[in-house]
Amino acid sequence: MPEYIYRAVDENGVLVKNRVQDKSKQNLIKKLKVNGLMPIDVTQVSFGKYKRPSIKRNSTNIDEIMQLANSAQVGKNKNARKFTTIEKINMTLSRTEKVTERDIVIFTQNLYLLKKAGFNNVHALSTIIQSTENLTLKGILEDILAGVEAGDYMYTTMEYYSDVFPYIYINLIKVGELSGSLEESLKQAVEYLDSSTELTKKLKKILIPNIVQFVVLVGILFFGSMYVVPIIQDIFTQVGTTDQLPEMTIAFSNFLRAIQENWLIPTLIVAAIIAGIVVYIRTPKGRYKWDYFKYRMPIFGKLIFAIDFSRLTKAMVLNLKNGMRIQEALEVSKNVVKNLVMLSIIETAINNIIVGDSWVDPFEKSGLAEPMITEMLKIGMQTDLPTMMEKLVEYMEIDIDQILDRIVKILPQILYSIVGVVIIFITIVVLVPCIQVYMGNFLFSAAGF
Repeated sequence: MPEYIYRAVDENGVLVKNRVQDKSKQNLIKKLKVNGLMPIDVTQVSFGKYKRPSIKRNSTNIDEIMQLANSAQVGKNKNARKFTTIEKINMTLSRTEKVTERDIVIFTQNLYLLKKAGFNNVHALSTIIQSTENLTLKGILEDILAGVEAGDYMYTTMEYYSDVFPYIYINLIKVGELSGSLEESLKQAVEYLDSSTELTKKLKKILIPNIVQFVVLVGILFFGSMYVVPIIQDIFTQVGTTDQLPEMTIAFSNFLRAIQENWLIPTLIVAAIIAGIVVYIRTPKGRYKWDYFKYRMPIFGKLIFAIDFSRLTKAMVLNLKNGMRIQEALEVSKNVVKNLVMLSIIETAINNIIVGDSWVDPFEKSGLAEPMITEMLKIGMQTDLPTMMEKLVEYMEIDIDQILDRIVKILPQILYSIVGVVIIFITIVVLVPCIQVYMGNFLFSAAGF
């Protein structure tokens, strides 16, 4: 059974800390609240018989701190017990490994294969737990298994681990469990993780070399303007030449000097702007506008919308095939989308169904969906919607691949253009003065020739 360390406060404000075993995190939280304790945090620290032998090299120190934790540490106000540095280090060491994206992919692939082989959820999870090496993931899976054995869905426990399982991933599992098509949802979850990894690798392959090159060039520009150009200016002044550095060089050098002397003001201005944007985006209106910008932004906007709409369509196909009505399918399927604009379109579509209007109209009027998409949906409404939506999924996958190909072709050109502009600026601001010094023509002017 999973073990947890919790910190909680009672009705009198007394801090209580303990280490206990329980079948799930949420079950422990419920017990604490029933006993009049308000949980501050609940951390899973070890996983009983599945603890790896390689961790035993730290077992002595960990056991010492766990003995302290096993008896509830109670303190009132300023008299509350404070942990020493060594105890804090031991507590940190007792925390388990990080769950990587690869761990999630392997778990999902194994669960998909077992479900395909006819295993029920309890049997499949029990089998996977025995072969899982990552201690943290193993403990989480035990928690999920305990929830399933208690009659809960898998996704309800996964929601407590949103820092481990991606939002879209959890909701794909949710759609599969609610629609009775968990096997297909797991297949989609594997495809989602694979496509996300592939997309990330492609973008990194394009962006990282160009960003590094851009940073290096900007560093050369700033170094040359702040240190090299003043030295050249001093040389010109000392020899008394009438030659002048390029006006752009002098202007940029003066600009950097002004920033260096008054760095606090621009720093505060930039920080205020960033803080203002972040605060605004966290408001409902700001979040909606930010999500709308994501769909309309250059280069990546169409890709983001196509991916969200493709996820929605795949989820709806699962639900429709399992006998759900369109309204119910939309209600369940909207969980796979996080963008507020898409969610608002889906809610409008559901309201249209309630009042007897077309649910396709909101997608068409949004101006975000291509005419081909809305026409296929309209034809599906008149013929066989699940079949047509399957064809729409195929079309969306092809469209996403084409958008990705265009991005892969366009993005390097844009980055090369930006780097080219920086190189030209460096040439004018830094290299031209250096060439003037190298050629030595300023010496003739200084000598009166």
